[in-house]
This record gives sequence, structure tokens and C-alpha cells, in this order.
Amino acid sequence: MIRFREADETDVAAVVALLADDVLGQGREGADPALYEAAFARMRDEGANHLIVGEDDAGRIVATYQITFITGLSLRAARRAQVESVRVAGHVRGQGVGEAMFEDAKARASAAGCTLVQLTMNAGRKDASRFYERIGFVASHTGFKMALD
Repeated sequence: MIRFREADETDVAAVVALLADDVLGQGREGADPALYEAAFARMRDEGANHLIVGEDDAGRIVATYQITFITGLSLRAARRAQVESVRVAGHVRGQGVGEAMFEDAKARASAAGCTLVQLTMNAGRKDASRFYERIGFVASHTGFKMALD
């Protein structure tokens, strides 16, 4: 059984380890821990930006996601939940953790008054794409990113 909860400062290192534990994360994560700790403090201070962790029965963090609540004018002033940085530890994949994670995200989004859950994903994550479609997400938009100097 996985229990999802809001992360605290003591969880940051475990979350970074999950972020780094895949093909894409290996090359971009693992910087100075102080960088991640400062980012976590900023996220917490923003109020609508939450880092969620999933713990197994032994108290180990085996899943994580970030959810940000965004109020806007489009879609009849819809409030939406943006989900990012989704990770499940390799040794528990295929055991329903991802589905439970998104049930948790949907519950948090509903409680925050959201009418839509959206997410972004690296286009190279083919398995993740199939998973998201299987649980009900629709690939309805194309996203772009631009690095700032």
C-alpha cells in the first residue's frame, strides 16, 4: 500500500534520487543538494505549488509528483492542475503505483477547485505516453519549450 503525502524538507534527497533514476534524469539531475533544497523552499512558499511523495509500508519514498494549481480565464475561468516530474521507483512499477498516484492527484485537484488536470511529458517517454492514455489522458495539445539565457 502506498500512502501519498505532501513532501517536507527531509524528503528532498529521496525525490532527487527518483528524478535522477532514469535515462533522462541521469544527465540532468544530481547538482549541489543546496540547489534542490532552495527550490523546495521556494515551491512551498508559492502556496499553489506542491511536491507530493508516495511512501511504501516501510516508509521509503517510491513515487513523487509535483502539482501546481493555476487559475486562468480560458475555459470559462477554469482552474487547472498542472502535474509534472512524475516518477515511480523501478522496483514498484507495474504494481498500480502510477494509477494510485493519479487518483491522488485528481483528488487534490478536485479539492482545490480544479476542473482539469494537465501534464507535460518529454516526448521520448513512449511508455509513459501509453500509460497516460490508458488512465484517461488525451494528447490534445502540442507543447513547446524555450530555454532562457
